[in-house]
Amino acid sequence: MRISVVEATKILFYSSLKTFDEVLNIVSMKFSFSLLLFSFLFSANGQRITLKGGTLHTGDGKVLENAVVSFDNGIINIVESNPLFKTDETLGKIIDCKGKHIYPSLIAMNTYLGLSEVESVRATNDQVETGSFNPNARSIIAYNTDSKVIGTVRSNGILYAQIVPQGGRISGSSSVVKLDGWNWEDASEKQDEGIWISWSQMYSRKGWWADPQGIEINKDYDKQVQELKDFFREAASYHYADKHEKKNLRFEAMRGVFEKEKTVFVRASYVKEMQHAIAFAEELNLKLVLVGAEDSWRIADELARKKIAVVLGRLHEVPVNEDDDIDRIYKTPATLQKAGVVFALSMPGFWQVRNLPFVAGSAAAYGLDKEVALQSITSTPAAILGLKNVGTIAVGNKASLIVSEGDVLDMRTSIITLAFINGKEIDLSNKQTELQDKYKEKYGIK
Repeated sequence: MRISVVEATKILFYSSLKTFDEVLNIVSMKFSFSLLLFSFLFSANGQRITLKGGTLHTGDGKVLENAVVSFDNGIINIVESNPLFKTDETLGKIIDCKGKHIYPSLIAMNTYLGLSEVESVRATNDQVETGSFNPNARSIIAYNTDSKVIGTVRSNGILYAQIVPQGGRISGSSSVVKLDGWNWEDASEKQDEGIWISWSQMYSRKGWWADPQGIEINKDYDKQVQELKDFFREAASYHYADKHEKKNLRFEAMRGVFEKEKTVFVRASYVKEMQHAIAFAEELNLKLVLVGAEDSWRIADELARKKIAVVLGRLHEVPVNEDDDIDRIYKTPATLQKAGVVFALSMPGFWQVRNLPFVAGSAAAYGLDKEVALQSITSTPAAILGLKNVGTIAVGNKASLIVSEGDVLDMRTSIITLAFINGKEIDLSNKQTELQDKYKEKYGIK
């Protein structure tokens, strides 16, 4: 805690009967107390905590009854199923989880959480950059850790999120954050891990869902795809050149793409568009992940054979094609699983992200194995994003996990009671729970 000039002036003014040395002692005491408080908060990660007696879902398909999970200094060091496990003072704080479920932290992909606060207030929306080709637009530096929306997402068990820029043909670079931190640097988990492309649509639907106006062919489709290819080729030439007379910020942001150190995320919905994006990635030797991919079930075998991962979009939607089954989108995850495609589930948007676990629950209700549904929002996103020691509960991994009173994928029973990021317990209150408590107290509701 720093003492401002104004505060120091106040101390001098109200301490006219004290000597200057006494005033310095007051300032020193305030500063020492601040350091003590900071040290206490900082040491919270180092507290030994043991969760005992719950049902453990490890995030890699295994379920352990009467589980014991213990962690120290933010790292998990005990994971076992043992109803007779004896605890002692060396295990630190013991938390009884009998009748509850323990899960890895949920990971939300394809969001602009922290970039938008109130959709109808333009000044609070910072997810879109002007222009079409903006690989140098970094979402991480616009991420607002003080967003009131983050708390509502965190209280549903989502502790990590991929923050993605929107708009344009090349939207910019995404980063992964922990949903806890003083600022974007503090919250950062992995910076600039991917470049985002919105693939041109061959067809566009006119009107809106209540008044459809038919389909219009995009006459500039081939031209737009060629422009994208030309940009990538120029960026590759720039990357492999020995010297540059002038630095190009857009091409500089593409470094890492051509060595497959960065992932190229391509938003595409229909079969032809996805196949063209795959051919584009193969031609330029890119690490490709398809996003949205509503028609991915039609080419599931090809995706599995070429080992192309998919991040599915919102499941709670009507099908993209009029002649599809009404529940086609709900069944897509199970179809991809059966074909052997690596896929993750997402809930695009910002405030909408809190419903991510229930999207996975819907997929489980339509044929997807329940533990695979959990993996699609824990370990699989971690693998796609290249996050280390996150997404599963195992010895040596980070102690980022949640405890729920019921099934976390079922909105009827999912009540998150505890959450930890790197061993630090996270406050699960938010603006909405504060308002609920306020008015329950006002009207005497228990």
